[in-house]
Amino acid sequence: MKIGLIDVDGHNFPNLALMRISAYHKAQGDEVEWWKGDLFYYDRVYKSKIFSDTYSQDVYDPMNCGEVISGGTGYCITNRGGREVFDKSKDTTLPEEIEKMFPDYSIYPEYPYAVAMTSRGCPRGCPFCHVAAKEGRRSVKVADVKDFYSGQDRIEVLDPNITACKDKHILFEQYIETGAKIVFNQGLDIRMLTEKDIEYLNAMKLSEIHFAWDNPEDDLTEHFKRYKELTKHKAHGGYGVVYILSNYNSTMEQNLYRVYTLRDLGYDPFVMIYDKPNAPQEVKRMQRWCNNKFIFKSTKRFEEYIAR
Repeated sequence: MKIGLIDVDGHNFPNLALMRISAYHKAQGDEVEWWKGDLFYYDRVYKSKIFSDTYSQDVYDPMNCGEVISGGTGYCITNRGGREVFDKSKDTTLPEEIEKMFPDYSIYPEYPYAVAMTSRGCPRGCPFCHVAAKEGRRSVKVADVKDFYSGQDRIEVLDPNITACKDKHILFEQYIETGAKIVFNQGLDIRMLTEKDIEYLNAMKLSEIHFAWDNPEDDLTEHFKRYKELTKHKAHGGYGVVYILSNYNSTMEQNLYRVYTLRDLGYDPFVMIYDKPNAPQEVKRMQRWCNNKFIFKSTKRFEEYIAR
């Protein structure tokens, strides 16, 4: 068979599903390549989409092929009254024989690192997040690090809430044993980090770590102070990047409180905007001020930035 792949979101980050699909079909002796358009015939084309239409527009189904299979979280998200909702009935999962394939990293030669998703699910059930609806409200170990890692210098960890997984220390030990630089790409739940967890993190070659402070009603200041006191890592001039959700049940006062608090503690705040196309201009300006680190370091207060 001749197989075509379409990364609907673009090639800005390796798509784990497509890498597994590629590995599976190559193991069957099939020819696999990125879809080159309708001038060429394919027996089957796979389209994978992670993000909603708000951030990643779909592409048309190829016509010159025997079959088109579309999958990924992006196809399950619908907009209802300005809120994005995950529709479980539209969810598709990879067959078990493909899900267990070692990723074919050769289709993304521009990214020399490994990606790993060793646990799935999250107990939080935040209304703005689709993880609980898609993967369940428990964080469960689903793989070992060796299922993704083949000696790369760096591993991007994509687990949605590994801190809530009961087997997290098993996984932490596996990440440590690789000797690779570890990047926790998703926001770790700082509320669930124990002293033992931080000891494991201290034993890692921690290249980058991300946290999240999404709910303005939860004051996480003491949690961030505690991590700062116990961690041995300080990367990129701070103790970690912290995602701050805005334009979702938060006022500008609450947004700026989180930004200022984190900056004063030595963290690197990073503003995320919910439904950005329809967000107020003030929120978009705050994101530009905060996330452009040259501006952020030279202009300490958002009020100063607006005045200029």
